[in-house]
Amino acid sequence: MNVVILAAGMGKRMRSELPKVLHLLAGKSLIAHVVDRARSLAPRRIVVVYGHGGEAVPQALAGCGDLRFARQAPQLGTGHAVMQALPHLDDDVPTLVLYGDVPLTRRDTLARLVEAAGSERLGLLTVELADPRGYGRIVREGGHIVRIVEEKDAGEAVRTIREINTGILVAPTPALRRWLAALSNDNAQKEYYLTDVVAAAVHDGVPVASTQPADAWETLGVNSKRQLAELERLFQRNLAEALMDEGVQLADPARLDVRGELVCARDVTIDVNCVFEGKVVLEDGASIGANCVIRDARIGAGAQVLPFTHIEDASIGARARIGPYARLRPGTVLGEDTHVGNFVELKNTRMAAASKANHLAYIGDAVVGERVNIGAGTITCNYDGANKYQTVIEDDAFIGSDSQLVAPVRVGRGATLGAGTTLTRDAPAQRLTVSRARQVTIESWQRPVKKKPGQG
Repeated sequence: MNVVILAAGMGKRMRSELPKVLHLLAGKSLIAHVVDRARSLAPRRIVVVYGHGGEAVPQALAGCGDLRFARQAPQLGTGHAVMQALPHLDDDVPTLVLYGDVPLTRRDTLARLVEAAGSERLGLLTVELADPRGYGRIVREGGHIVRIVEEKDAGEAVRTIREINTGILVAPTPALRRWLAALSNDNAQKEYYLTDVVAAAVHDGVPVASTQPADAWETLGVNSKRQLAELERLFQRNLAEALMDEGVQLADPARLDVRGELVCARDVTIDVNCVFEGKVVLEDGASIGANCVIRDARIGAGAQVLPFTHIEDASIGARARIGPYARLRPGTVLGEDTHVGNFVELKNTRMAAASKANHLAYIGDAVVGERVNIGAGTITCNYDGANKYQTVIEDDAFIGSDSQLVAPVRVGRGATLGAGTTLTRDAPAQRLTVSRARQVTIESWQRPVKKKPGQG
């Protein structure tokens, strides 16, 4: 089939310079969700009709594969928008019309619509609403759809109809070309309505089929920031329910945000207010504490991520313990049974099994061996103002508190650095290295006394 995605609208109620379809839902633009859904149907081609915002929409979708683009300028209605896509369509297959601001429609819903229409019928996705105000009504005679009437053009009798048009339809492409060519803008909006093809199909004797989604929210669109927030919560709630059905324990499904892909193994637990971005994998028994932000990371089996921890582009080994208030920056790889404690920051660092940095440390551009203990206040001085350098700490080394390791430098296997050491040369294996001023007590020293008012 062909798929046409209408994405030319301004979205005035969004009150934004950004085209409406480029606003984000779950970390991805509205139209990217629709493109992904279209791709899941394996169409022959996808045509995106854009307009408001100039080239912003094509530029945003530049990495989305073999999409075709058609510009609608000026915007004269949905029928006019589909007309702009006609040069790109293959007449040998039907055409499915979707909307760039309707991101939640399930693949199965669209597949059922396409199947109901086949290659010779016009297919409409409709839904029944308790309050249909603002929507075009489906008018039936003898149970058969005969036309769609927009609210502004509807009389009192038509306005009582609860079955509404979602705008999503599929039609034989040659017939669609013919119907679009005959559209008129003789209506309250002075626009060319795509919905008028229904009456044209009936006139031509083309059967009109309809299907409905499992849930009405599948057809909800975004016209304001409020509606965008409502769809965000719908999306997150549906995802939370799917995770729980797979065995994930969520402390509160209403306080979860996944802005990408979250893959969970067995017995995973997630506390409240966690945000997952990009692709995150949580292995068996991993637990995530409250208020964590995790992006593009793998958390090993049995690992604990304690509250308020930030992790980005990092890999954490099995049974590791991270946080609270830790920050793992890109390039961090932690082995099994590692500990990274409160207010510890790691960047581009590999830390092998059973090593620890439990308090108030910065370890950047480093290779840390097994069973290393890094004391509080330790930093690797990896940047000279122009270039980055690496620090290597070999197995079983002990780094005393408040040490500075000025890279490039190596701490040998089993070496100990005394507290307060500033290391500028390699520390030999199995030896104590200390760099600090000699402690001196001044016997004659007296603490200054505060002068009283009037004293010189």
